[in-house]
Parts: sequence; C-alpha cells; structure tokens
Amino acid sequence: MPVPDLPVLPTEDSLLTQKFGREIANYFSGSPLNRLSFLRSDPVFLRSAFSHRHARFLLLNNLRPLVRSDDPACLAFATYADVAPLTGLDPFAKSEEEQIAEYDSSQEQVVIVFLGIEEVVLGEEEEVFKYRDFSGTPYFAVDVTPRGRVVGVAEELCRAMEGKGYAFHDESPRHMGLHAGQAAMYGQARALIDWNTRTPFCAQCGQPTLSVHAGTKRVCPPADRAGVGAGQVPRERKPCATRGTVSNHSFPRTDPTVIMAVISADGTKILLGRQRRWPKYWFSTLAGFQEPGESIEEAVRREVWEESGVRVGRVILHSSQPWPFPASLMIGAIGQALPGDGEKIYLGHDAELESAKWFPLDEVKEALLTGTSGLGEAAPAGYMEGALRLPPQTAISNRLITAVVEGWFIPSRM
Repeated sequence: MPVPDLPVLPTEDSLLTQKFGREIANYFSGSPLNRLSFLRSDPVFLRSAFSHRHARFLLLNNLRPLVRSDDPACLAFATYADVAPLTGLDPFAKSEEEQIAEYDSSQEQVVIVFLGIEEVVLGEEEEVFKYRDFSGTPYFAVDVTPRGRVVGVAEELCRAMEGKGYAFHDESPRHMGLHAGQAAMYGQARALIDWNTRTPFCAQCGQPTLSVHAGTKRVCPPADRAGVGAGQVPRERKPCATRGTVSNHSFPRTDPTVIMAVISADGTKILLGRQRRWPKYWFSTLAGFQEPGESIEEAVRREVWEESGVRVGRVILHSSQPWPFPASLMIGAIGQALPGDGEKIYLGHDAELESAKWFPLDEVKEALLTGTSGLGEAAPAGYMEGALRLPPQTAISNRLITAVVEGWFIPSRM
C-alpha cells in the first residue's frame, strides 16, 4: 500500500512555532469539515442540510466505509435520493424534545450522524447549501448495516452502491490507506456509528435509548409508545437517574492512550518493543491506556516501567492522533530515560512484550527509509531480511520515531 499523504497545516510564524517547530498533524486528523456542533440540535438546519441536492452521505456497512472500486484510497459518497428509502425522506422533521416525547422502541432507528460542512466561498448565483453565514457541502454518515426490520432496504441500497462502481472496503487489516482529510471524515463517522450501535441501552437503568443531536448523544426517554394506540397516553418507563440530572444524556466516550518514544539518557538510542503476534523484526514504540487520576506524564512513566523496566525522567508532549478502533485518543510523547540503572530493560513486570531493545538512531533512521509497513503487509521493496522493521507513516508511532531521529526533542535556541 502506498504511503498516503498526511494532513498539512497552514504555515505560520508564531513565537510558539519558532520555539517548538511546526505543529504535527497525524493520520485521522485534519478533517476538511466544519463540524458546526452548535447546530446539531437545530431541526431546521438539519432538515435543509440533509435533503439538499449537494448533500453527501458516507455509508458504513458493518463499519466498513464505501470507497471507489477503482481507487480504494478515495471514499465514495451517496446522495439524498440514494439513502432516502432507508432513512426516510425527513428523518430530522422533529425536534429532540418531540422525538423524546414520541419515542417508540418498536420502531427501527437508522443511525445518522451529521459530520459537518465543507465550506466554500461562492457567489450568490451558485446553488450551494446555505444556512446563516455558512455555505458549502453538508456531509452525513449513515449506518447501512443490514439488520432488524430494515435489512431488506439496507441490502438493496448496498447493492445499488456496488452497481455504481463502489465497494465497502475490507477493514482487515484496518483501513489506513485513505487520503488525508477523508481519513479524518471516516474516523469521525466510524467512531460515532460504532458508539451508537454499541450502546443501545442506558447504562443507568438498562432500558433502550434514543439517538439524538444528529447522532452524537443518546437519551433515555421517560415514556414509550410501543404497543400504544394512536391518541393514547404513552406507557411510562421505569425511573432512571439520568432524567433528574443536568447531564441527562449519554455521550460518546474517548479513551486516552499514551504512546511514547523513549530516548536514552545520552540521546543516541531509542527504546522499541515488539509483541509476539507481530511480524519478525517488527518493532514499535511502547503504549498503554491512561488510568483515572493519572497525568499524561505519569502514565508515560508507569507504562514504560511496567512494560520494559526502563525508568523515564522528563516527558514532553509531541502530538496526538484520533484512533477510531473503537474510540481512543493516542497522546504522543517523548520521554528520556534516567541514566545508569534507569536504562536497564526488565520484562518481568508485564507479559505484553516479547522483546524490548535499545536501537541506535542510525539503525532506526535506515529502517524509516527501507523498513516501514503495516502489520498486515509485506516488507517494502529494498528491505534486507533481518533488518529493523517499523510501523507506517500513518501511525503516530512512526511520527514519534521520526521526531526523535530528526532531533525534535532538542530545544531550539531563542
């Protein structure tokens, strides 16, 4: 798989940039869309955006994105006419209050997520979507996984898309070949649709919940019209603590994960580890989940010590990467080992790693040139058997390793 382009941030010459260098944008970040999160509860906005002839819909089937068959690096998008048989002509006709008041658990709810607008500046003669001061192309994501009462309609929609020369990309290995920007759109869609399908029941009372706020919140309604005739009072549901508090919604979760490049005390080597399931000679940076009541810096030191026995002193933050598998935020850091015994490797604390080694920066630099590939891919052309292999450019681990090799951790002089 060719290395996709990474998000490019605007060039600017601020004091922070002069001190620390340009900001790093990682894969799955850099979305071209303005999310307009404050309009997710505005039914007038959502209705007009959803049905506009320029609206585009990213379809996910079992979380697999629709892509062009002739170029799987490009997402493919459906139109309003394509999705309406599944979603209904006007899925945002009611306000959130009306949806909650008229909730019927027996009705199949297709998950629809508003992703944002790709803004454009055009003349008045252009027939683009406009709302208030915003104009451009609205984007939505729709879960078209055939299930429940809509299985037939969903299957028909999927066949229709495949007949247009599109395909649902196989996500095994994980799909990381999309172009910059589109990867971020897919990551946002995948994380939110996955969360909606994973959490159909209330964590407080166990009753079914309702997706609201354009797919970004779920609520536990107080009543249910299932089995109740027209004009009759809906059946009250059992009490739930979420209805008596200010934060009476369930929000998507994001799990913070630390991932770190650790340099030796003298700055000449980098610590890398490998798991048993990885290909031969394939190493990466260490990583782990941040725990409650723990700072990012503390999590870096704890995870490195638990997995490798190495003790880390100073920790600096480098960049972060959304990771929608299913919903993590990878917080990239660079740490420096304490001298002497602090650099000794011991794998007896945690059985996660098969091996951990200190690699000279020259060897790592060579591997960045000739030995990068994804876990499910063969080594690239020019790779010599037995040499170090590293993650691809789309992985934040690669960006951290590159930063160390290029001397990012060395402070500039002002």
